[in-house]
Amino acid sequence: MARSPLRADRTVPALLVKVGHYPQSHSALGAVRTLGRLGVPVYAMVEDRLTPTALSRYLTGALVRPSTGREPPADLVAALREAAGEVRRRTGRRAVAVATDDEAAVLLAEYAPELAEDLLLPPVPADLPRRLADKGGLYDICRATDTPTPGACAPVDRDGLLAAARRFGYPLVLKNLASFTRLRRPVVGHTTVVRTEAELLARCPPNGRPGAPSGGPPLAVLAQEYLPAEQAQDWITHLTCGPGGEPLAVFTGVKLRSWPPGAGVTTRARSVANPELAELTVRLCRRIGYCGIADLDWRLDLRDGRYKLVDFNPRTGAQFRLFETSDGVDVVRALHLSLTGRPVPRGPQLRRGYGVGQLDLLSVGSALRDGHRLPADLWPRRGTERAWLCPDDPVPAVAEAGRFGGRAVRYAGRRLAGAVRAGAGGAARG
Repeated sequence: MARSPLRADRTVPALLVKVGHYPQSHSALGAVRTLGRLGVPVYAMVEDRLTPTALSRYLTGALVRPSTGREPPADLVAALREAAGEVRRRTGRRAVAVATDDEAAVLLAEYAPELAEDLLLPPVPADLPRRLADKGGLYDICRATDTPTPGACAPVDRDGLLAAARRFGYPLVLKNLASFTRLRRPVVGHTTVVRTEAELLARCPPNGRPGAPSGGPPLAVLAQEYLPAEQAQDWITHLTCGPGGEPLAVFTGVKLRSWPPGAGVTTRARSVANPELAELTVRLCRRIGYCGIADLDWRLDLRDGRYKLVDFNPRTGAQFRLFETSDGVDVVRALHLSLTGRPVPRGPQLRRGYGVGQLDLLSVGSALRDGHRLPADLWPRRGTERAWLCPDDPVPAVAEAGRFGGRAVRYAGRRLAGAVRAGAGGAARG
């Protein structure tokens, strides 16, 4: 692999901060690799020492700090301070904090004054990451900044949800409303498209949410207008902003496939320069004063030709390694350079692809099942960045294969057990 022309400050470590249980994180692994290849000492909060990230040759230290995201904020902050303090004791320097989930980004912003002793943090307004990660808050920000976005509302009960469905029509998109609530009391497992009222009622019974007691907390869900897949294109922007929302590195690309299809994590994407979309993104970040790394999802509505903001993730995106400039800059490297007082080169973005191995196979299988044909861009093009497979760091891919295989076996076992129980119940009734 060619050596990057960038000269990072190798005396300043980085700490990957996470909240919640997701050991198979190619976002965290990508951050470890991209900084480690520059010679930056990288530490990561991990669930255990056998996660793919913990086994990377580019990781300096794995800090085992498991969490669910349902702990009291004070406990999560205490664990974060402990991890940051350990890095400082080992290196003698404050670490650049890199958030890999919304909850981590929220904590880093809201508790910045007490974390600043051990961490280097971008000066983002304290309340902004929480407002952006909250789907209802993001809708309000879009309205206030004249940023195109699909129609949406945040109903507090099932009657309000049904009213939203009548207003927007079916299909209807459902999203867990905010950071932390998506972990503590999720309404849906992930972004979900419901196509009929019967399906909506099944997901949200009279007591508000599956398994919730009568009179429980209000729904924490966003109902969003559905943009037809056949009349839309999925685009993404990743960027790093300095103080006041000034762009340091801005990238645009096309999302080709995801898992689950149409709503989940990107499994195949292509880097495509799009000046119009880049300018729309930069304008928004300047207006709200965003600072740090961000991952934005847009849909180009072919009916009116407008890019509409679907999600604003105030942290590192899972597929950020799709994007790199001719100078070797990606959003994580840009953050480290900026917070250590070094210039960020402004070269053009490279044209390349990105793929997430086994998840893309699932997406292709789903497309073949539903559409009875193979999707376009089936095979990786030359220059495709792979989430897991990497010649100079092969062990994480092996660890991921083992974990993915174990999950597949457990899932198949549950399905088989369910079928057996259903068959036994039918026989008993007969």
